Amino acid sequence: MNRRFRYLDLLTIGFVVVLLISNLVGPKICQFGPLRPSAAEFLFPFTYICADVFTEVYGYGSSRRAIWLGFGAMALLAIMGQLAVALPPAPEWKGQEAFATVFGVVPRFAVASLVAFWAGEFTNSYTLAKLKLFTGGRMLWTRTIGSTVTGQAVDTAVIVAIAFGGSQSMAMLVRMVISSYLIKVAVEVVATPVTYLVVGFLKRAEAVDTFDRKTNFNPFALQGESA
Repeated sequence: MNRRFRYLDLLTIGFVVVLLISNLVGPKICQFGPLRPSAAEFLFPFTYICADVFTEVYGYGSSRRAIWLGFGAMALLAIMGQLAVALPPAPEWKGQEAFATVFGVVPRFAVASLVAFWAGEFTNSYTLAKLKLFTGGRMLWTRTIGSTVTGQAVDTAVIVAIAFGGSQSMAMLVRMVISSYLIKVAVEVVATPVTYLVVGFLKRAEAVDTFDRKTNFNPFALQGESA
């Protein structure tokens, strides 16, 4: 799509910002009764809502662009975090230990986040695009929730396995996967009315409603066609 849209760049920037914040707060494991979610679970699901909006309104190609931009930003954060930790601290600066504690877990968590994000987001966008064709553009809730069910399942399983495998018991890993997955899907369900409002507004404001009938769904493709 060669059109210039009013809100696409703004949405993409917000998408990337949420990703970076989620990556920073993600290593903390919280306790809510029997649940053991990562702190990122209360923000990261909004990236899936953004991806739903990208795909529903602008098409899979725009979603693919946003995913790769987010992937690059997360990779840069991980690299710069490690470089900052490795640089010799000034003798009068007393924050090195705390700084290293925060960013010292980033390499493994960053790899987990990158792989999980890549796999989960593309699964989410692909599912939504196909469901939109299957439903003929009707029943938006089936696409937003259905794509989250598949995408978050991939994302959650991958990130927990890579980020926490070997450092936590199998029972804890399973609990973390279930806890994170339930919270992510719940956020999507609760946010469905807001998603409807945003999608409706953008379709009217941008005068576009994309169906990916001729789209190349290869994640590595530079561009694809939509109709």
